[in-house]
Amino acid sequence: MNEVSEKIGHRIRILVGKPGLDGHSNGSEQIALRARDVGMEVVYQGIRLTPEQIAESALQEDVDVVGLSILSGSHLELVPEVVRLLEEEGIHVPVVAGGIIPPEDARRS
Repeated sequence: MNEVSEKIGHRIRILVGKPGLDGHSNGSEQIALRARDVGMEVVYQGIRLTPEQIAESALQEDVDVVGLSILSGSHLELVPEVVRLLEEEGIHVPVVAGGIIPPEDARRS
């Protein structure tokens, strides 16, 4: 991680949030804490966020990666919408999604 931080000129900045109506935050909070523990700068947005709120926060916070936690089953709608909004804002960062995502859905692009 230090090598990447040196290359980009700052500590890796990650946005962690939960889009949709799912209120179970334990997994996303654990990811946020672990990322912080290894030296990343973490922007934890919390639960029940809209894709628009996530994209706006990514823009305002100038993040290097967006992490989404989805347990509600709405990943096929929410993840592409977040990606679309990020691209619309000119934000080209990796988006990582986790939670309850069936293997056949994980293989979709």
